[in-house]
Amino acid sequence: MLPMQRRVPWHSVARDEVLERLGTGRNGLSSSKAKSRLEKFGPNKIALERKVSPLSILVNQFKDFLIFILIIAAVVSFALGYLEGHEEYFFDAGLILVIVVLNGLFGFFQNYKAEKSLEALKKMAVPKATVLRDGTPSEVDATTIVPGDIIVLSEGDQVTADCRIMRSKNLLLDESLLTGESVPSSKSPSSLSQDTSLADRSNMLYKGTYVSRGNARAVVVNTGLDTEVGLIAKAMHGAEEHPTLFQKELDKLGKNIGTGLLAIIAFIAVVQFFLSSMDPITIFLTAIALAVAAIPEGLPAVVTLALALGTMRMAKKNSLVRRLSVVEDLSSVDVICTDKTGTLTENALTVRRLYTDWKSFKVTGRGHSIEGEVLLDEEKAPEKAYKKLLWCGVLCNNVVMGRKEGKKEYMGDPTEVAIHIAANKAGIDAGGYSRTEEFAFSSDRKRMTTLNSKGNEHFACMKGAPEVVLERCTHILEGGKVRRLTASKKKKILNQNEEMGHNALRVLAFSYKELEKRKVPEEEAENGHVFIGLQGMVDPPRTEVPDAIKACQGAGIRVVMITGDNIATAKAIAKEVGIGNGALEGRQIEGMSEHELRMKVEKIDIFARVAPLEKQRILKAMQANGHNVAMTGDGVNDAPALRNSHVGISMGIRGTDIAKQASDMVLLDDNFASIAKAVKEGRTIFSNIRNFVTYLLMANFSEVFVVFFASLAGFVPIRATQLLWINLLTDGAPALVLGSDPSRKHVMKKKPRPSSEGIINTWVMKAIVAIGVLDTVLLLALFFYSLPMGEDYARTMVFTGFVFSEATRLIVIRMKDKLSIFSNKWLLVAILASFLLQLLVLYTPLSAYFGTVPLGVGDWQVLLGFLAASIISVFGIYHFFLRDKEHPDV
Repeated sequence: MLPMQRRVPWHSVARDEVLERLGTGRNGLSSSKAKSRLEKFGPNKIALERKVSPLSILVNQFKDFLIFILIIAAVVSFALGYLEGHEEYFFDAGLILVIVVLNGLFGFFQNYKAEKSLEALKKMAVPKATVLRDGTPSEVDATTIVPGDIIVLSEGDQVTADCRIMRSKNLLLDESLLTGESVPSSKSPSSLSQDTSLADRSNMLYKGTYVSRGNARAVVVNTGLDTEVGLIAKAMHGAEEHPTLFQKELDKLGKNIGTGLLAIIAFIAVVQFFLSSMDPITIFLTAIALAVAAIPEGLPAVVTLALALGTMRMAKKNSLVRRLSVVEDLSSVDVICTDKTGTLTENALTVRRLYTDWKSFKVTGRGHSIEGEVLLDEEKAPEKAYKKLLWCGVLCNNVVMGRKEGKKEYMGDPTEVAIHIAANKAGIDAGGYSRTEEFAFSSDRKRMTTLNSKGNEHFACMKGAPEVVLERCTHILEGGKVRRLTASKKKKILNQNEEMGHNALRVLAFSYKELEKRKVPEEEAENGHVFIGLQGMVDPPRTEVPDAIKACQGAGIRVVMITGDNIATAKAIAKEVGIGNGALEGRQIEGMSEHELRMKVEKIDIFARVAPLEKQRILKAMQANGHNVAMTGDGVNDAPALRNSHVGISMGIRGTDIAKQASDMVLLDDNFASIAKAVKEGRTIFSNIRNFVTYLLMANFSEVFVVFFASLAGFVPIRATQLLWINLLTDGAPALVLGSDPSRKHVMKKKPRPSSEGIINTWVMKAIVAIGVLDTVLLLALFFYSLPMGEDYARTMVFTGFVFSEATRLIVIRMKDKLSIFSNKWLLVAILASFLLQLLVLYTPLSAYFGTVPLGVGDWQVLLGFLAASIISVFGIYHFFLRDKEHPDV
């Protein structure tokens, strides 16, 4: 049964006793027992993050300096209302407070929705783990692991709970998270003394560490906050998350805009004080209201919402964004360095060719289906001709049948799965042999050997790189007989290997050796083998990848393949998917200087046989040349390159946990086409943010300067309450809709945005000034044309004119994006809502409080003329001043 004490020295307890005390066995827990333990111990997560409460989100909306100013204005207005003849200030005070509350609620709902979106994204990023449930390997969410679970680990996996090793093979752990030691620690199941320090507990695996090499089965002893890293998390509780660079850029933008506009507003107040007959209180309230109307204080909230909604759309397209600011980086990426296997290809290796006894056999079928057969000269081949080759592949194999998402599925290395399925197609199995020993594959050894026995029959079976296996073979199987392997025969086999490689096949060689006993030393087991033959596998390109690469290239993004595979296979796949321009091997990079490599990376699009260190050098060379690089990776050693690239992209299916942690974005389907979709979405989101900011600042410009120039003549063209109403209408719903626009068709036909270019670029500045000047001139003309009919009438016309000018700003933005104003139905709804609310102010008792007068048919004709003049002028301004045929805005 489970112990009551929390900190049991598991490293000093014998393995069988560990299982007994945890109430489990070597086949793990039953599903029902795991469920009851999950209820008892809780989820396996370190949930110390303080969730942002709705109340704190609401309170934060009222901490803005400008909101304080507006509240002060409300208080002053309320006080003035008690003065004789100034009763209208009561309404001003009430309306200002209503606007404050509405702005606060608007910001609250934006931020609350963004928080919910981010929470949903985090839930999608829950790591997986393989455990034995009901005796069967099953992939589960790591949060559902409980004490007593038997966990199955292999190279690259993250350890998701504290565990005691039951059995292991060539196991090395990266424990730098806990110990600070960068050299991997060797691990084994043997018991240790109780006083052994944490760093020396070679039979323990701790949550958050990573398997650098080998494999293991271990029993979970602690989960969640009871793990060693959980204790560290408790000690670190309270550390705050720092804003990203993109968030800082947005904050800086808001402050710069605010500072500039406040200076202008202060100047307007001084001019009004000395050159107009307005009383100081009215000037003060007008300046305060104009400040709030002119400064986009809701910018961070709306941008956060746009980013969060965009990342949710990206998640639906199989791109999980781990930080919001990656959206900005995606919009400026001009080089994508991608893996081949699984990203450009299907990652469903299939054995296509068998080569044995000097004959070449064809294997039919695709993917992981066992439908297919072995053919010789397009006819079904006799089993005896290839049986030994496939039999050896089954014995030298670690594939197991498990469950994934409730379905039976082969689990293991994709190469081994392909070998196992090829044998299944021919109806060949292990033939009753059981394994007695394994000498594991590693990147150094380039081979794997298993010892297998059945009664008095003992065999060593080996698979690996053809040149490596041949070195350890002295004989060859020919016509069912064992003969001497001569140098000429080796050369013939290597030529066949090369020919298969040129056809984009991944080739492994197979051999066996008869043994006299069940177990022998490694050196004896791996020498003096009999060569059987070759198996050639292909991982075909994904059908959608060529079009995705073409789309990227059309968007000014260069696609570069970086693979550990041989150069022949890399070139063959690159040709199929549309990647060209030269190939280079990792060994050629080794001897290059940094300057030479910088020259080469501009001309080479295919890098083969590349080691992780060389991958980092390629990345640095491209960055030194001024490129913004997105880099894909899936292995433990890819983490530095992922972390140092502009956008690190890890693989969601085959990627190791450490690669995912180092990345900015996770491809949930490991598909290159999803990268292209993410770039498109990233560009769209950034463009939406730019459109939203442009729209707001066009309005701010005209609001400020209409008041400024009218004040020089001693007039107030619009009341403080009217400005606040415009702010709510014009800068609200339409701007929010702009921030959530769908992708544009042409967004992938433009060059990447330079990383040095912020949200406000040259085009935005030109548009703000051009349209701002146009609106200012037309609105002032409208004001002075209407002035002979009285100031309240003139203000009403300008007030309504501001609402109408909304259309001209939207037209400019839609023209820039080659979209109709009717392309987004919600935009039309927002415009209609603004107009209806304006009618509410004009034709209801509210008009008395806003200082408006009802408008007649003639007045609406004048306003429609104003709108027509504005629209016609916009088309002219856009055609002659804003349209850039050679460099359209992104």
